[in-house]
Amino acid sequence: MMSDQMRSLSHQLRLFGVHANFEKRAAQAAGQGLNHLEFLRLVLEDELLQRKERTAKGLLTRAKFRSVADLEDWDQSYERGLTKAKLRELSAMSFVQSNENMLILGRTGEGKTHLAVGLGRRLCAENISTFFVPVNFLFEEVQAAKVAGKYLQYVKRLSQVRVLILDDFGLRNYTHDEANVLVDILEDRHKKGSVIVTSQADPKGWPKLFEDPLIAEAIVSRLEHPSQKLILKGGNYREKLQTTLPVGKKLDQDKMLN
Repeated sequence: MMSDQMRSLSHQLRLFGVHANFEKRAAQAAGQGLNHLEFLRLVLEDELLQRKERTAKGLLTRAKFRSVADLEDWDQSYERGLTKAKLRELSAMSFVQSNENMLILGRTGEGKTHLAVGLGRRLCAENISTFFVPVNFLFEEVQAAKVAGKYLQYVKRLSQVRVLILDDFGLRNYTHDEANVLVDILEDRHKKGSVIVTSQADPKGWPKLFEDPLIAEAIVSRLEHPSQKLILKGGNYREKLQTTLPVGKKLDQDKMLN
């Protein structure tokens, strides 16, 4: 009878973590001689954990990651420019708390996108809103938003996420209109959140990507200040991995390595 009442009350109150775990916790409390406050703490922790996991799932969906890659999967069997200590530091996400940007640099196949997605997924797990977008695709979305009369809404959406991941920045030169879009986005976000940028291009050459030197200065300044810089190395990890994977598995890896 009491279990039925607990099940009904917790469901009505939408305490789904309590609903799923109270019987297990009651048995644990009885078996270990826990008092009422200790039992209450346990069921509230269950509720908090389930809410966090539910929020994380929603954030992962909205983040629009195009691959699945986690920091725990980062191959450290050879030197790639990222020490174990640095990987632990990144896992703590302190750069987000201080609203710093993260610039992930390296050649094709060295793992820039893998690392960015891994960071983004960890952020979502910690209930920090994140959005992933390849830069070229960003401009396609912007054009669609402009046609629909929703450009300002789109920029506002990007400004509201705590961490914006711009993948493959600097693959080509950008038009004057595209540069203005970047200014709008970065200006609206400046010192309010973090931007993670992956790029094959050295930041020293970023100003040359834009027609107007003043706009170029504004964009580069907002990306570099304040920021941390990670320079990956070790050659094309994709090629190294392809030599060790079974034939049927090889193509799947291309989606997560860049």
